[in-house]
Parts: sequence; structure tokens; C-alpha cells
Amino acid sequence: MLLLWLLLLVLCWPLALLALVLYPIVWLILLPFRLFGIAVDGILQTIKSIVLLPSRVLRDRPQSRQ
Repeated sequence: MLLLWLLLLVLCWPLALLALVLYPIVWLILLPFRLFGIAVDGILQTIKSIVLLPSRVLRDRPQSRQ
């Protein structure tokens, strides 16, 4: 990332400085969406675990001998 920014600085320094200023602002704006994505992923993983629990219990049960 740093090398890309340095290349941009050499080729077009106003755009590089604008990117340097805007990157933290964009990161802060996108932070709530990342947190929301983490929360949704946790909820979906919990639902998946609940749905797959019966198959895991039956699979790990030892077989009875006849």
C-alpha cells in the first residue's frame, strides 16, 4: 500500500495528498458497516450451529452392538 502511495505521490502529488487525507475519513465512515457485518456473521454462525447440532450429536454417538 505504501509503495502504491509513493508511486502516486511521484506521478500526481495532489491526488496522493488527497488520498492521504481522505483515507482515514473513509475508514471511519465504513467502520459501522464492518461492525454490523461482524454482528450479522455472528448471528448467522449461531443459527447454523443450532441447525446442525442434531446431526453432530447423532454423528458422534457410538454405535450400539447387536
